[in-house]
Amino acid sequence: MERRQFINRAVMAAGLPVARGLAEESSKKKLGIPGPYPGRVVAVRHPASVISGAYQREPVRAMMRRGMMELTGAPAWTDAWRVFFEPGDVVIIKVNPVGQPYLISAPEVFQEIVAGLEEAGVKRKDIIAYDRYYDQFLGGGFDKWLPEGVRWSYATKKVAPFQLDMEGYDPDHYMEMALVEAKANPANPHHRRSYVARLLTKEANKLINLGVVKHHQSAGVTIALKNLSHGLVNNVARSHVSSSNNSCGMFIPTVIDIPVIKQKSVLNIIDGVKAAYHGGPGSRVGKYLWEHKTLYFATDPVAVDTIGLGVIDDKRVQAGMQTIALAPADEDSVFVRMQPEHIELTGLLGLGVSDPGKIDLKTVSLG
Repeated sequence: MERRQFINRAVMAAGLPVARGLAEESSKKKLGIPGPYPGRVVAVRHPASVISGAYQREPVRAMMRRGMMELTGAPAWTDAWRVFFEPGDVVIIKVNPVGQPYLISAPEVFQEIVAGLEEAGVKRKDIIAYDRYYDQFLGGGFDKWLPEGVRWSYATKKVAPFQLDMEGYDPDHYMEMALVEAKANPANPHHRRSYVARLLTKEANKLINLGVVKHHQSAGVTIALKNLSHGLVNNVARSHVSSSNNSCGMFIPTVIDIPVIKQKSVLNIIDGVKAAYHGGPGSRVGKYLWEHKTLYFATDPVAVDTIGLGVIDDKRVQAGMQTIALAPADEDSVFVRMQPEHIELTGLLGLGVSDPGKIDLKTVSLG
């Protein structure tokens, strides 16, 4: 399919006008959450993507190229990236460092994202690797393998009481929720708010969500949605204060619904080459790792989380465990009841598709 035909058909499929100058403009208006492909998830599997625990670059490269083309329907790798990005964009790549040293965003996947952005004309100086915490970013070793010229940043260097340090946050962009930590002042609006990282509100115009497929003891899973909700704002500890004081089910959807987050989060690439079905989000995942050998691609974080939750639940059942929604607390997951319902609740806000029967899942096997 020629490039012009591809663009015109993509716009027509979205019910948008095809006229000179309108195709590109209309496509841009569709970016964000749930994006131009609501309900669409592409899963690309390669049996050689990981060998003896080590990612294999060439299989990962093939998976990335096929996944982006399948997601967009583009005839070529470059065209797929140009659906989302163009010269002059400043792009955050939100990594996940929490499961170190066992399960974090991998350099092989990150570096292919950078290659794709460059194909779309984005300069390396305009690509920023980001996570909220300075110490966790360095602890994950991300700074050691970033491609030359790619920047890195964080929002918080030293954690303040109630996680309300404001140095890296924007006072004009926040969500307010009747939820505070113990010893916080419920009459203080500041203690009821979570503010968005200034890097997203002031410097970048687009964000790629590079999540992982992992169990989380309070939210149930951390795949796409939680990687955004707890990485882009402060004052997040109030969402899971103790094993019995858990509000992730409502906290996550409320953060995702912040306009600047849902408008600028344009693409989810989820690294499931390795995955964890229990013990998350931290180092206890090492006991529950498996080689899933799959990458996921979506503009809809609700849809990809729905698929990911199903994948993790299937693995738990195979291991003789209960599904996340029904599982009791144990020594490696202490919360009384996990809250994977954050996925469905985010969908009810119009931010994606959570009904498995309405999700368009395409699975591709390579190798």
